[in-house]
Amino acid sequence: MKKTIMMSVALVAALALVGCKSSESTYKKAYEKAKAQETARNISADQAETAPVTVTPVVTTTTVTTTPVANTENDRQERLTVLNNGTLKTFNVVCGSFSKAENANNLRNTLVARGYSAQVAQNPETGMYRVIASSFDDRASAIQSRDMLRGTYPDAWILYRTY
Repeated sequence: MKKTIMMSVALVAALALVGCKSSESTYKKAYEKAKAQETARNISADQAETAPVTVTPVVTTTTVTTTPVANTENDRQERLTVLNNGTLKTFNVVCGSFSKAENANNLRNTLVARGYSAQVAQNPETGMYRVIASSFDDRASAIQSRDMLRGTYPDAWILYRTY
């Protein structure tokens, strides 16, 4: 009886393995289909390369008039001590604030290399070093400079210097 059961199990297992076997024709059909798609892509790419293309330049002119608006969202008032015998005007564009003078001087040197008359000033109350990229007597010029600097320094802000 054990022999019969073992033979039956072996026969079922053999039939199961034979029934799951993929036929070679299935693989061949999939390969031929993929090859046909690749050939179609190559043909359309060749046709695209040989088709004449006419390019007509489009010229548009845009006139932008900007009027500085008194935007006080990030403006601050502080008492400052200018380092290295520098001078500041009333409205100053700050590009960075640091607790270490070395970091402030590194940013100042970068700004000077880019053509700014940058200076470092310290707030004696907080001890923070402010890197000032430009200094102006009027608010409108400071706003315009801040907006240009925000392309590189998105956190630039205006500091109103109190004496």
